[in-house]
Formats: sequence, C-alpha cells, structure tokens
Amino acid sequence: MTTARHPPGSLRDKILAVAFREFYVHGFQGGSVNRIIASAGTTKGAFFHHFKNKNEIGYAVIDETIGPLMKRRWLAPIADSVAVVTDLQAMVRTLIKQDLKSGSYLKGCPLNNLAQEMSPLDEGFRKRLNAIYALWRESLAAALSREAKTGGIRREVAASAAAAFIVAAQMGIWGSAKNSRNPELMHQAGAQLCHYLDSLAAK
Repeated sequence: MTTARHPPGSLRDKILAVAFREFYVHGFQGGSVNRIIASAGTTKGAFFHHFKNKNEIGYAVIDETIGPLMKRRWLAPIADSVAVVTDLQAMVRTLIKQDLKSGSYLKGCPLNNLAQEMSPLDEGFRKRLNAIYALWRESLAAALSREAKTGGIRREVAASAAAAFIVAAQMGIWGSAKNSRNPELMHQAGAQLCHYLDSLAAK
C-alpha cells in the first residue's frame, strides 16, 4: 500500500482531518460529505478536486490517518523493546487510563469501528484495514520472537498465535467498552489481558 505525499498543512490535509473526525463520530455510512465540506470551510469543487467520491476519502483516512495513528499508538512503543511483556502491559494500562479520562473510549477504536462496519461491504476498505491488522500482528509477533531468543519469554510460546490473540483482545477491550459504556468493564478486561501477558514471561 503506497501513500501519495502532499504538502503538510494543505487544504487536502484539513479536509482529511475533518473527515477522520466525521467518520469516527458518525461511522462511514452515517458520515456526511456535506458536513465535511462545511466543517473544513471549503467548497464542493475543492473537495472533489482532491477526492473524487466518498469512498476515496474513506480510503485516504485509512491510509493516511488511521494507519499512522495505529503505528504510533500500538507499534512504536514495542519497536525496539527489550522487555515486550512489561512494555505491552504498561501500554495497555496507560491507554485505557487515557481513553477513559478523555472519554474517547465511548467512540471505540477508529480502526475497529471501520473494520466492523465496512469490511463486509466494500473490498477496498477490507483490504486496507486487513493490511493494518496484519502489520500489527506481524510486528508484535516479531517483538515476541525477539524476546524469546533473549530468554524473556518462554520458548514454547507460539509468537504468531500469541500476537493474534493479543491484537484481538485489545480490539475486544475497546469494542466492549464502547458498547457497554462501562469503565469498570474496561479495567477488568485490561487486567485480564495483562494477566495473560504475564503467562508468556519466562519464569
């Protein structure tokens, strides 16, 4: 997947930022191009100069906003980690605390939201979203494998299977928190994921 480069701070960037917020709050199908245009303070002509239709801006939101956001949020903290279990636990606890404080947990995860809504409906969405999930699992599996070699994780742990479960658990925590609107449930689920991560560590 390649992403075209555009001048930072351009009108296109402004439209894209507004579109991300629109789809995060209302979903893609509920999102309105007219609201995006109005919120960005632009015109239909300018909008369609940059994006030929609603699907195209949806794809751009995935490629240029959600993908990089996921990398900063979930991948960067473990990229060079020498204590993956500990760093993952700290990351889960910190992000739960931050999202509960900001109230963003009520809107769920933008990646998971779009995957649930649009993957069954549009192949362009499904492929892009699946590529992000695949990168997440692969990066996590590589980090777990690296730590297994240094003795931090039990050698019998199947890194790919563990990574698949951890990613699914993380998305489940945010998805169930959005649905339940229950901070305590989010804390409980996060604690159980951290308990699972403890089980991976070499004793």
